[in-house]
Amino acid sequence: MPTLFRFLVTLAVLAGIAYGAMFALVMFVEPKKAEITIRIPPEKLAPKK
Repeated sequence: MPTLFRFLVTLAVLAGIAYGAMFALVMFVEPKKAEITIRIPPEKLAPKK
């Protein structure tokens, strides 16, 4: 049983580290906002008959 407990504690610690890293990214990283323009050729818009 101690091995199972150690395994579960290790998984919980790793999950906590992953959660903390995601939380830090959400709080401290601001995404860049920019307009994106993609030109699509007219041939791709009109289906061929």
